[in-house]
Amino acid sequence: MPEYIGALGLVQLRVVGATALFWITSLFFPKEKIDRGDFMKIGMATFFGMCLNMLMFIKGLSLSTPINSSVIVTLTPIMVMILSAFFLKEKITITKGVGILAGFGGALLLILHVSNFSVNAPNIPLGNSMMFINALCYGTYLVLIKPMTQKYSSITLMKWMFLGGVFLNLPVTFSEFIEVEWSSLPFEATWRMAFVVVGTTFLTYLLNVYALKTLSPTTVGAFVYLQPLIGIMFALYTGNDAIDMIKILATILVFSGVYLVTQKKKLA
Repeated sequence: MPEYIGALGLVQLRVVGATALFWITSLFFPKEKIDRGDFMKIGMATFFGMCLNMLMFIKGLSLSTPINSSVIVTLTPIMVMILSAFFLKEKITITKGVGILAGFGGALLLILHVSNFSVNAPNIPLGNSMMFINALCYGTYLVLIKPMTQKYSSITLMKWMFLGGVFLNLPVTFSEFIEVEWSSLPFEATWRMAFVVVGTTFLTYLLNVYALKTLSPTTVGAFVYLQPLIGIMFALYTGNDAIDMIKILATILVFSGVYLVTQKKKLA
């Protein structure tokens, strides 16, 4: 982005490509019928997980820096905790409350911080804010989809949800999607797009739903710890971002917040 494809066009590429892969894969699995009463729940999860979440993530990433983006999305477990307390009536202990404040404090530092690093980052505060909304949307998706994972297979859920995501995203992504000169794309762009579709969309969503069958949404969300570690190292190695004391402090606050939120009750 944005040399070969715009942020919104990349979102549509993700959902279209993943939809095709999930439907092809479903041919090798038993067919399942979705109960009529579950369509609304799956539709809501689709809106937050395959539409709003992706739009905020990709657009925010195009405006901000890789390190900022990878740290802010680590807030997902905190979002899940807050949503679980609201919808599932889970108790927020003092320890978890401190974790929530620490995580939000770190995110706020990044959002308000004006960085001197501006390579492919035209509007860092706006991008960071969109990444924050992305974390909230993804947390909502995890909470909504958890009950459905006990009733349906991962393939069944994903093939229908991504198909819905194609139509939900289409009104805002179509113009950028058709602007891409597909026939003249160099291999450098093609393999990266393929990795985004297969690796970070098809496999990521498939394995996330599979994990939710046996783990809690908070535990699944906690694995985003790996994302900032990998993101920071790779961004520094490729010269796509730079680190400073504010980013370090914000990262420590977010990590500490997520750690406290994901602790068992005996530590609370």
